[in-house]
Amino acid sequence: MTQHHPHIRPVIRQLDESAANRIAAGEVVERPASAVKELVENALDAGARRIDITIAGGGKRLIRVADDGCGMTADDLPLALARHATSKIDGSDLLDIRSFGFRGEALPSLGAVGRLTIVSRAAAADAATISVTAGRIEPVRPAAGNRGTVVELRDLFFATPARLKFLRSDRAETQAIAEVIRRLALATSGIALTLTEIADEGGGGRVLFRADPCAGSAALAARVGQVMGRDFLDNAIPIEAERDGVRLTGLAALPTYTRGAAVAQHLFVNGRPVRDKLLTGALRAGYFDVLASGRHPAAVLFVACDPHAVDVNVHPAKAEVRFRDPDAARGIVVSALRHALAGGTRRAATTGAAATLAAFRPGQLGNAPGRSNARTAWPSQPGPLCEPVPDHPATMPGFAETQARVEPPRQDSADQAPSDAPLGAARAQLHENWIVAQTADGLVIVDQHAAHERLVYERLKQQAAEAVAQGTPVPAQALLIPAIVDLGDDLAGRILHVAADLDRLGLTVEPFGPGCVAVRAIPAALGRADAAALLRDIADDLADGSSADLLQGRLDAVLSSMACHGSVRSGRRMSGDEMNALLREMERTPRSGQCNHGRPTWVELKLADIERLFGR
Repeated sequence: MTQHHPHIRPVIRQLDESAANRIAAGEVVERPASAVKELVENALDAGARRIDITIAGGGKRLIRVADDGCGMTADDLPLALARHATSKIDGSDLLDIRSFGFRGEALPSLGAVGRLTIVSRAAAADAATISVTAGRIEPVRPAAGNRGTVVELRDLFFATPARLKFLRSDRAETQAIAEVIRRLALATSGIALTLTEIADEGGGGRVLFRADPCAGSAALAARVGQVMGRDFLDNAIPIEAERDGVRLTGLAALPTYTRGAAVAQHLFVNGRPVRDKLLTGALRAGYFDVLASGRHPAAVLFVACDPHAVDVNVHPAKAEVRFRDPDAARGIVVSALRHALAGGTRRAATTGAAATLAAFRPGQLGNAPGRSNARTAWPSQPGPLCEPVPDHPATMPGFAETQARVEPPRQDSADQAPSDAPLGAARAQLHENWIVAQTADGLVIVDQHAAHERLVYERLKQQAAEAVAQGTPVPAQALLIPAIVDLGDDLAGRILHVAADLDRLGLTVEPFGPGCVAVRAIPAALGRADAAALLRDIADDLADGSSADLLQGRLDAVLSSMACHGSVRSGRRMSGDEMNALLREMERTPRSGQCNHGRPTWVELKLADIERLFGR
């Protein structure tokens, strides 16, 4: 940093155009992917229907973007390289932005830090070319070319070598470019896009990404399938809502189809790909209490509104936006996602079935080499609901004691479910934890504890919401003998700090000496729950500061802990009526496809999949 003597006044200088352009380039073009984004967006604004992108050296050595858009004349080319010269807006209304670009900075910025050549031809005009190297513009010359524009950028940042040191490997820069193209492809389903990587000018190229144009009512779904794969499409729920002048459309994945990072979240505002904190926060809120810890939802969401209701000129790379009414934008995303997920999560993610099938391996019975220690599902001794069959393999030596119970259907049971019900009819309970149900075309395996935990949780949330609306507490049952729980001063203080909120949820607690809390009543829906264990878990939830600033987040965490203690435990034997009742309630309950921690509650296997396991 330059040091100035305190008694010497620094001189104010006007930077020359070349230096100004290099500074501007640092804001607009951070890396090769930024250059590709600007050039492809220019092609889209020019009305191109086909865009071919070619790169070499991760975009550092070469970026070429060819389009079939409207093109430019020889007179247009010098203006295209002038700062703040654009055909997108006239400057009278800086909020009425209906194009990707509008500042007129991309081309002069690229020409200031690299070697840029443009060849273009407009309708009823001859093709022309212009070049600029490190800010030095050459005269326009005649050229040969089809209608449209070809922009070629070589040696990016050669004029600013310090920037090159901040670029990553060729592989990493190539991946970033591919991600930019995928996002733009999602925004423009009717446009053909191809990304090709070449090693040198004379050699052949390798197609990294290709998206053919999609048309019709299913254009978005087809393009999403091209970009994000069939798996996402098979596990996604359509989203559509409109409120207060804001429209939301797109696809959101089931809560059981998640990613380890936020790499499959694609958000668009008026067709522009954005990485906006408000919208990503709304996306997380929409999946609140249905995702496992550390997992991230996958979604492709389009927000459309009046251009005057959103400012896209708040970020140099136009990656962020600012809504005039941020609450309306956030609210429609959260409510639409929660509504759609409540109706759609009775589905099972196809990835769960695939993983289940992959776990099956043909093998030998008995103590053959490589056999796992898992207990067999054949009954070896009579159980309350199962009698052994004479000469059955289960009566032979080498078979472990069973934990499977098969209950024949009861024809006189009012709760007996038909096999064509969504979750089928219960046929067996395995290892006192897994319910096996027969459906019309396969079978369903249910985790009884996880499923009932979600059902109790949803019931508690509904009771709490009704109690708040009516100004009454949640129904509670008093304990004959209060449970005294020693939590220590810190956790006891946290519990007592929210005692009033807990009382509204049916959990009555009082101080009982240093570090101790007395539990006098618990919610009636929990039945005979362990009050001491419940309170310790709630104290742990409150100690986690992730949602400590949000009352609803704290209350939901408390309800989740209550549900866990009030649900059917693993290891409990269930009758056929109980199992079928659980299945029917799952079919009626929103978000029953995953437990409170985001894990799936059931998986479905089709008969065709099972037959393939046996080579049929």
